[in-house]
Amino acid sequence: MQAYLFVHFREKTTPDGEQVYFGLSKDGYHWEEVNNGRPLLWAYYGDKGVRDFTIIRSNQNEKFYIFATDLSLSYGMRNQYNRSWEEISRNGSHYFSVWESENLVDWTEQRLVKIGNDDFGCMWAPDIIYDKEHGDYVLHWSSSHKENDFGPKGIYYSRTRDFEHFTHPELLYRKEDSGVIDSAIYEEDGNYYMFLKSEHNPEKLILLKADHVTGPYSRIEEFDKSMEELEAGYYEAPTAVRLVDGKWCLFLDYYGVPGSGQGYVPFVADSLAEGRFVRSDKAFQFPYGFKHGTILPITMEEYERIKDHNWDNPEDKRKID
Repeated sequence: MQAYLFVHFREKTTPDGEQVYFGLSKDGYHWEEVNNGRPLLWAYYGDKGVRDFTIIRSNQNEKFYIFATDLSLSYGMRNQYNRSWEEISRNGSHYFSVWESENLVDWTEQRLVKIGNDDFGCMWAPDIIYDKEHGDYVLHWSSSHKENDFGPKGIYYSRTRDFEHFTHPELLYRKEDSGVIDSAIYEEDGNYYMFLKSEHNPEKLILLKADHVTGPYSRIEEFDKSMEELEAGYYEAPTAVRLVDGKWCLFLDYYGVPGSGQGYVPFVADSLAEGRFVRSDKAFQFPYGFKHGTILPITMEEYERIKDHNWDNPEDKRKID
C-alpha cells in the first residue's frame, strides 16, 4: 500500500512559517499534520528562512533530498530587501538550501548549495526530476537573468548525479510574451510534462509537453480550458502526484487572500496527456494551508515512521561544534 508525504511551508508573518513542515496522507486526498503542525527542520544559514520545497528519492544512493528557495520574507523583506519583490528578484540568493536523509526522520543540518552566479537574480522554486535518458537528475528553477537585464524570468536547469556537484546552468524554457516561474516536471508514458505559472498572457498556470526532460516544450491547449474559470493572478506553485488508481492530482497554491487563508486547491485528471483537470475541493481535506511544496509517494512503513517519530526527542538533536 502506498502513502504520501507533502513537504511545504506555512504563510505566516513570523519566522517559524518559513521552515520545513511535513504533511501525510494514506490516499492523497485526506491530509494530516506532522509534529502537531510545527516545523520539523529549521534554516539557520543564508536568509534563515526557506520556501518553495521539492523532495526527491534518489535511486542511486537511496537517500532523500529536500531542496528549497533560500529566502525569508519575515526577516529579509523587512531588512536587506527593503520590502521590495523587485529587490529580491534581482539581488536575492544564488543558493538553494538542502537537507538529506536515509530514512525521512533523521535529517542532516541545512547546507547551502550555490548554483547561480552574478548573471542570475534570485534562484526561485527548485524542482528535481530523474532523467532516464542520461541517468542523472535535472534540477530546474526560475530566475531573472543578466541576458535580458533581469527582466521577465525564465526556467533554468543544472544536472547532478550526487546532489553535491552540478553542471553549469542552462536555459530550459523562456516564454516569449511573459515571465514564467514555478516549474514542475513529471513523466508519463515516456513523455515529460511541465506545469508553469505564466506571469502574463495568461496570468495563470499553463502545461507544456516534450519528448525529453530538457525540451523543446510545446503548449497543451486543452489544459488552458481547465483553467478558464480560475481568476487570474491568484494561483501559482503547481505540484502533482499520480495516485495508485492512475489518476493525477494537481494542487495549485492559492494566494488571493492574506495570511492563513492561503493554501492548495486540488484538481484531478485521468492523464497528463489529455490535460483535462477538474477542480475537486470537496474530495480533499487539509488541516491548514499547505504552501508551495512537493508530494513524494512513500511506503506505509515510511508513513508510520514519520507519524510515530518524536521530533522533539532530545536524543535526535545533533551536537553543535
